[in-house]
Amino acid sequence: MIATAMKLQEASRDAVHDEMIMEIVKHIVEIRNVVDDEGFIKEMYNYSAMLSAMTTTLVTHALLTEEQINDMLETIKEMDTVGEELLNEYRNN
Repeated sequence: MIATAMKLQEASRDAVHDEMIMEIVKHIVEIRNVVDDEGFIKEMYNYSAMLSAMTTTLVTHALLTEEQINDMLETIKEMDTVGEELLNEYRNN
């Protein structure tokens, strides 16, 4: 349990310090005084979304084996296919 908690902590730290995430922060700092409020809000939203996605990815890799990740991705693909089929059926009726 402690090992899992440490993996989660490391994944979160690594996400925050990821090179791509840090570039986004650098960009936001550079433009903060030249964009309007709406532009700044959009940039902050993009940063938040990217940080969340990176954290989720790193946490997933910290907690699951490669086989488990592949199984999860396959299940997601199957669910997407079923969802598309149902949507197409709904649209055609």
